[in-house]
Amino acid sequence: MGSFSIWHWLIVLLVVVLIFGTKKLRNIGSDLGGAVKGFKQGVSEEAPRQTIEGEAPPKTQTPIKDKQDTQA
Repeated sequence: MGSFSIWHWLIVLLVVVLIFGTKKLRNIGSDLGGAVKGFKQGVSEEAPRQTIEGEAPPKTQTPIKDKQDTQA
């Protein structure tokens, strides 16, 4: 019950390629890579803006209803 050998991983890889095909796997890989790049870019753009301005993003306030308004 130890770790799998290289032959086990090669068989798994072969089965995955046979099921999905190389074109679909390539598309999935490029989509995943693009998502990671976009996430990294978004994080790197957001962090410096908050530290340079020195203020936290504005908080949204919800209006508080009076008890008199709800009982009428």
